[in-house]
Amino acid sequence: MSDLLRFFGGAALLALAAMTALPAPHPVLWGASVAATEYGYWLAIAALLPIIPTRTQTVVGRVGGLLGLLAIPLLVLPVYRARLTGEELQKVFDNEFGNARRQRAVAAGDPRPEPVVLQELIRPLGIPPVRFEERTFASHEGVDLTLDVYHPAYLHDAIPAVVVVHGGGWRDGNNGEFMALNAYLASRDYVVAAINYRLAPRWRFPAAADDVKAAIAYLKAHATEFPLDPARLALMGRSEGGQLALLAAYTANDPAIRGVVSIYAPSDLAAAYAHPSPTALYDTRGLLEKYVGGPPAREEKAYFAASPINFVTPASPPTLLIHGRRDQMIPVDQSARLDDRLQQAGVKHVFASLPWATHGCDKSFGGPCGQITMFAVERFLDAVTIEPAVPPPAKGKRPVRAAVRQIANR
Repeated sequence: MSDLLRFFGGAALLALAAMTALPAPHPVLWGASVAATEYGYWLAIAALLPIIPTRTQTVVGRVGGLLGLLAIPLLVLPVYRARLTGEELQKVFDNEFGNARRQRAVAAGDPRPEPVVLQELIRPLGIPPVRFEERTFASHEGVDLTLDVYHPAYLHDAIPAVVVVHGGGWRDGNNGEFMALNAYLASRDYVVAAINYRLAPRWRFPAAADDVKAAIAYLKAHATEFPLDPARLALMGRSEGGQLALLAAYTANDPAIRGVVSIYAPSDLAAAYAHPSPTALYDTRGLLEKYVGGPPAREEKAYFAASPINFVTPASPPTLLIHGRRDQMIPVDQSARLDDRLQQAGVKHVFASLPWATHGCDKSFGGPCGQITMFAVERFLDAVTIEPAVPPPAKGKRPVRAAVRQIANR
């Protein structure tokens, strides 16, 4: 390795490592921040290369090695912080929901009974084959709204269902996001329905919110076809999809909705408009105006109606909030405010605030945020859906060969 290459390599790695701590006000820097925080442990291995001495090494080469050495602690810090956060998260779940799930996981030799499994950083957990089908649940002006259904790869009796709502600023995205987690949950005895919905600006609020409720109604009406237990449903959404999931859960007044998961989502749209993220990174006000129909000064009632935080009551379903403290697109304050409101209302909930993480941190299924998210979601869903409203017949796991598809890790 030439000394110049050693120098520039070390400098580049240190610059990337700095993104684990510095703000990322531009889309390119945001991408670098996700790479550094969720894949940094791989980069730390690369940072060892400039350190390796050579017989002809000059001062320039030694400086490059020093820069690479300085990068290593920053690149592995997210893994360390994730393990600490995971330990605290286990205590929170034990206090809020009891530790029965963890005891069963250990007794059964569960492949990931802990929040962060070091082996999975190198080799993410394999996803068993699952059954997959696509359904159309509604049509509007010639546009079919579909949902992708993931089943366990065996014939089963009625089991809980999870409705997954994608993000995308209410204007783009689709239900093909995060297929790995959907397939993983299906392999863990859930029917998972990832839905599409009408997008802004063609369709404004409350169109997308109505579509989430329509998807829930469809799943209930066709429960015996999957089969799923219509009395054991949970909702989950990321980013703007989390806002839609929360809104449906808090306004439906439906005891079948046993819980809701919000991952780095907005909960108070008027507050989001008043305190926008850096425009170059995320056009908060532009997205909100297209989704709601204008600014809060003109659409005050719509902003109120679209904000889940306004509909929290003591009867609201249990809630899991996951949010990175370094999120500059949708600041963690959006989840912190909802956490306070849930606390005031006495709603059972868990708020996983991740100190190293930014928006989209769970894109890496085996990374620090991906593992914490997978653990928290599974632990939460188990806690809120494990006891059926009416005990179903004993489930027999009869292997099925037809329509089995392996979902690749993404």
